Amino acid sequence: MDRDSLFGAGLSRDADPVRAAREACAPVRAALGDAAATLVVMFASPDLCRDAEGLLAAIRGELAAEHLIGAMGEAVVGAGREVEEGPALAVWGAHLPGVEVVPFRLVARPLGEGMGVLGWPDAIADAPAGNIGPVIMLADPFTFPADGLLSELNEEPGAPVVVGGLASGGRKPGEHRLFAGGDVLLEGAVAVALRGARMSTVVSQGCLPIGPEMVITAADGSAVHELAGMPAMRKLEEVVAGLGVEERRLAVEGLLAGLVIDENVPEYGRGDYLVRAIHGGDRETGALMVGEHVRVGQTMRFQVRDARSADEDLRLALRAAREDLGPGGPGGALLFSCNGRGTRMFGEADHDAAAIDEELARIPAAGLFCNGEIGPVGGRSFLHGFSATMVLFA
Repeated sequence: MDRDSLFGAGLSRDADPVRAAREACAPVRAALGDAAATLVVMFASPDLCRDAEGLLAAIRGELAAEHLIGAMGEAVVGAGREVEEGPALAVWGAHLPGVEVVPFRLVARPLGEGMGVLGWPDAIADAPAGNIGPVIMLADPFTFPADGLLSELNEEPGAPVVVGGLASGGRKPGEHRLFAGGDVLLEGAVAVALRGARMSTVVSQGCLPIGPEMVITAADGSAVHELAGMPAMRKLEEVVAGLGVEERRLAVEGLLAGLVIDENVPEYGRGDYLVRAIHGGDRETGALMVGEHVRVGQTMRFQVRDARSADEDLRLALRAAREDLGPGGPGGALLFSCNGRGTRMFGEADHDAAAIDEELARIPAAGLFCNGEIGPVGGRSFLHGFSATMVLFA
């Protein structure tokens, strides 16, 4: 990507779709000037999605976007704000000269004895490894098996990583809205792959590692039978007993398992662990049940989560991504935050949006609260919970 890339983002809280589109698109149009919008991404609250077709038509009337995707969200992020109640529309646009955009739509259909995903483009499947940057994907949680697709991609050598999230605000199939080009969709997923764009991904799982790193020495499926040669439950009790007062308090409130995905790094940091819930234990066998398939030889470390550790983790991840993009730093960002964050986690509004503003010098950013966030750990893509995932554009 050359130095002429431009980014803009706007937010409106107007309840009228046409006025909301006009207000949210104005800062984007001003930032891009005479340059064409290569990609527009929109996020709309359920209120505005009652007239999704009218809203989309109004946005397309304001911005002549070459490519557009979007989704409904129970909360919308833009202009340094996280609007958790009432109507809200965020519009983000980018002029990306020299970047090839590959838009596509995915649907899940019965295939054999299970479900198959249709629509993955040959242009991505056949591309050489590393030739295409992260795929940005927005999906409906009721009709699209995002975790199944990600598992399949993780088995394919050279598959691009995926970042994005699941729409939110609906309670049953057919209530969410996805946007692709000039169409409003009720199912599946919408996505774009970007060839030639320089981007960095952020996955902040909001956790603090506690206790030592331990190797899984006996396991079956999602059951961890032994850690470092000791029954897993007994090892857990030993670790908790050795914690300080504050860490022990957090551990009592809820423990999670951190699983290293890529063992080929000299030292494991926070971003090297895939965090999963611990669903319980079996006192007779001493096994712990975690929300992920595990393997013997994999490194595991217990984790805790609270507002303070989530804030620290996000800021560290943002600083690392900023350094990764070099002297110019990021020019624009898309955020996919869990609907369990916001005021539910931090007790105050705008936390993730404010952190982006403070750490990344108020770059144009927009996003939504998701029913699940998609992002890479150890070079493989996973569906997360309680995380903040992002894609930053150089």
